[in-house]
Amino acid sequence: MPFTAYDPSTGHFIASHSTLDAAQREHLLARIHATQQRWRHHSVADRSVWVRALAFSLRNHREALADALSHEMGKPIIAARAEVDKCANLCDTAPALASVALVSGALVSETLSDGAVAHVEVRYQPLGTVLAIMPWNFPYWQALRFAVPTLLAGNGVVIKPAPSVPTSGLLLAQCMRDADTVAAREGAPVAPCDVAFVEQGDIDEVIADVRIVGVTLTGSDRAGRHVAQVAGAHLKKVVLELGGSDPFIVLDDADVVRAATIAVSARTVNSGQSCVAAKRFIVCDAVYDEFITRFVDGMRSLIVGDPRDEHTQIGPIATASVRAGLAAQVDRSVARGARVLLGGRPSDQPGFYYPPTVLVDIPDDAPASCEELFGPVAPVFRVRDVDEAISRANRSPYGLGASVWTSSSHHAERCIAELDAGMVFINDMVISDPRYPFGGVKQSGVGRELGPIGFREFTNQQTVRFLHRLPHPR
Repeated sequence: MPFTAYDPSTGHFIASHSTLDAAQREHLLARIHATQQRWRHHSVADRSVWVRALAFSLRNHREALADALSHEMGKPIIAARAEVDKCANLCDTAPALASVALVSGALVSETLSDGAVAHVEVRYQPLGTVLAIMPWNFPYWQALRFAVPTLLAGNGVVIKPAPSVPTSGLLLAQCMRDADTVAAREGAPVAPCDVAFVEQGDIDEVIADVRIVGVTLTGSDRAGRHVAQVAGAHLKKVVLELGGSDPFIVLDDADVVRAATIAVSARTVNSGQSCVAAKRFIVCDAVYDEFITRFVDGMRSLIVGDPRDEHTQIGPIATASVRAGLAAQVDRSVARGARVLLGGRPSDQPGFYYPPTVLVDIPDDAPASCEELFGPVAPVFRVRDVDEAISRANRSPYGLGASVWTSSSHHAERCIAELDAGMVFINDMVISDPRYPFGGVKQSGVGRELGPIGFREFTNQQTVRFLHRLPHPR
């Protein structure tokens, strides 16, 4: 089945690209494996030449890369350019972060009873080549925030893009080839990295291949369970970045004006199609009325339109099936008693648009209460106090991020300690940054990307013990 793109603003066909057959997959895996065997013996400084060359190529192709995002998955063009810029900035900063995260670390030194000195340290050695199964919502950022740290650690990378964004995948591959050319010209190693259009039914076989030492997936928890099962059968390392239903908690001592303003951005980043977007707004009774008024006004003011228009803030949903699923979740929630304050029905215009939507009075058994909503739909819950806010926030199978708004350090510390979340941001929306570990708990996945932990995820964290005998005194 080919990788096929449709323009979500019109529904019109864009392009179709064939997947790799068995011989092509074999050639790719053999090439990446052989390249990685050389790459692993180079220093972080040597590998950094390629990474910095990739940054240059990304900036050089910025408009083409951004245009592909707008056409293939409906990302507003301003946000599309920002995604490319974020990737280039990652390539700028990652080498310095790697040089610290991957350096050998001393654990302990002790003098033994016979006068000998034992010294123990940890070294971070590459594992091999890792398969990356990537999503459609951030085709460049999701791929590179995994690939760049993993490559700097000395590994190889095979990136399988989502089938609905093939042009984005091809352009990313071109940027990598450009980086190869620059690195080779400067006498630096070529990176063991490529993009592969792998058929869904062939992924299990690739995971099982002896040259693949691990796999990372960004996607649904259903896909994550399958990949974990296949990788587990072959005893291979996995990192899974799955769904989220992140709470945005506004306590009664919060700056409501700022919280409501940031809440709009937190819910509608990437037109609401982000795993780490705020998806449940939990507001204390004392500030609820002011928050909901400001929040609804902010959501209503958003400009929905053609993603190529620089004024557009909300583009279409990426595919017809994703919009249909979102609409069904809203309809079922309303049928169970949720009340619509804004939006609530798919747009009649061509394409896969869904308007900014706000739901309140949501029953616990409604999809909007417990499921991930991938689009600009915001469920808002009224709670009595911090106790009920924490309880409501944790009433979810997911545990990716959480945003807490308060002026009390006591409330902040309590939320940090009690929330089931891999990341807690106080008085700010949750973001990803190369310096911080990114990931969740519960059904939001396992493992971490970015930060020192992310650089080390696909390494052999090798314990080394040296025994030095002191010379006898003369």
